[in-house]
Amino acid sequence: MKTFKLVSLDIVEEKNDDITQRRIKLQDGLIINREDDHGRWTIEAYVDDSYKDFFQSMVEGEEELIIQVKITKQSNQPATFFVKVIDTNTIGDSMNVIFIGTMIDRQLEQVEGVLKSLMDEGFQGEELLEEFKRRGHQAKA
Repeated sequence: MKTFKLVSLDIVEEKNDDITQRRIKLQDGLIINREDDHGRWTIEAYVDDSYKDFFQSMVEGEEELIIQVKITKQSNQPATFFVKVIDTNTIGDSMNVIFIGTMIDRQLEQVEGVLKSLMDEGFQGEELLEEFKRRGHQAKA
């Protein structure tokens, strides 16, 4: 297992066909790569207890949600996870929220997006492969 500092947490929400991010103000937090056979991560957020009703409803509803987190430092790219809130605990005027889930591979999403746009442009077979490679080299330059 590997443990990292959690420096930001956003809940991705869909409201009226619009996707928004709700920033959760952290007091502290950590994220653990469990390195298990299912690729699961445990995320613990230490927050003000004003979030109690919000997160407790997620535990009771067993909701699956998408979160974005930054690990170690604010300047890092956010990592996206598909998670469930599995528990909350009150600690004085604060609480901890424990999530468990899997990381969504954003690079894979980007690759799939490029391939889809190339196919939409009419590329097929060997021509598709060559154009994909060409655009990949342009992106790196």
